[in-house]
Amino acid sequence: MNDLLLKNGRVVDPGNDLDKEVDLLIIGGRVKEVGTDLKVPEGIEVVDASGKHVIPGLVDIHVHFREPGQSRKETIKTGMASAAKGGFTSVVCMPNTTPSIDNPSTVALLEDQVQKVRENGHIHVYMTGAMTKGIGGEDLAPIGSLYKAGVVAITDDGHCIQNNELMRRACEYARMFDLAVMDHCQDYSLVTDGVMHEGYWSASLGLRGWPAAGEDLIVARNILLAEQTGTWIHCQHVSSAKSVELIREAKARGIRISGEACAHHFTLTDSAIAGSDVFWNGDGKVIYGDRYTPEELPQWPKYETRCKMNPPLRSAEDREAVIQGVADGALEILASDHAPHCDYEKEVEFDHAPFGITGLETEFTLSLMQLVHSGRMSFSDMVHRYTVAPARLCKLEAGNLSPGMPGDVTVVDLNKEWSFKREDTASKSFNSPFYDWPLKGKAVMTIADGQIIWQD
Repeated sequence: MNDLLLKNGRVVDPGNDLDKEVDLLIIGGRVKEVGTDLKVPEGIEVVDASGKHVIPGLVDIHVHFREPGQSRKETIKTGMASAAKGGFTSVVCMPNTTPSIDNPSTVALLEDQVQKVRENGHIHVYMTGAMTKGIGGEDLAPIGSLYKAGVVAITDDGHCIQNNELMRRACEYARMFDLAVMDHCQDYSLVTDGVMHEGYWSASLGLRGWPAAGEDLIVARNILLAEQTGTWIHCQHVSSAKSVELIREAKARGIRISGEACAHHFTLTDSAIAGSDVFWNGDGKVIYGDRYTPEELPQWPKYETRCKMNPPLRSAEDREAVIQGVADGALEILASDHAPHCDYEKEVEFDHAPFGITGLETEFTLSLMQLVHSGRMSFSDMVHRYTVAPARLCKLEAGNLSPGMPGDVTVVDLNKEWSFKREDTASKSFNSPFYDWPLKGKAVMTIADGQIIWQD
């Protein structure tokens, strides 16, 4: 059941600098060989990948599966299914659950839940641990014990430690185990109760603004702390042009800092909340927005809460800076920040709706359209940001197709045209702004440990 031969596909493996039409053999759930004229055991299952790209299983290091304690929004089982449908074979879950993952017993509880689901053949799920107890930003969590329990990074995701001294100590503690620190960059004193990007549209809509400087200040702090402590600090879901610039300059100086971009931040702008935005397809043509809106394409109402996320959608200039940051490597990782919520939570006034959208099933396609089909970067470079880079940050056994590695593979059809339907999602929640969008490019098969766990 774990033996597979993929033939006639174009194998793109940035970790091994490979981009050519060859065959891929998986034996016993692990990569056996990549090449031509392979010695294949009799009776092995064969997948014809003609016309498709075969890449290492995608890795997303920023997801919320909501267990324990919030299973009304998502479960390990539905989250895994959503990830597989998006082409992901490895994900890293955030610790802001109920209770939070701030001690070894909670890690063990979640691992048991994951294992029960994986018995039926599913993706790899890894966990992060909280930096502070209860993600309260006041007392350090037992980071050493969390490391021994198996967490792959630490973060107070969804919250940001405001006390710089405490953040410094968390970084020093993590450095003892060479654990990466992932930080949600938000200065509360500047952001206050803002609900959308501070600018023209917040003033026009009468909504409280969230200045980009509220992100920039914490990114600058993290650069200084990474330089002082030597800890690898990863800035999550970067959305501001200034933050991209700061990270680019710090990386050039050799500081252990990295940044992550989410597809919604380089696809939409804050004007989406006013019911007017521009969406670019792979050919650089405007096909959705206030300059060209054919009747058959979906329209948003004003104050659409499915466009409310943290950090918020920003200006067109910020979006362009994020795209450029991904293209030139300033932002070296792509992720979803998959954040499911119940319908009734989002169907309220914009001010009162929770932040966050689902993203696992659309992020890869949106990235293809905005980054590759648009000509901003090569397909191999984009795959690097979904495989090699995130696996390196969290030290995962994933991200490449070297012999002996897990047989985790994603098969991609770059030209498949489709639309994302609400009724087709595998997630338990439906808070995506991308339903019924015309899309181009898709993961059409997901293989984990040599087993086909999803196919289109």
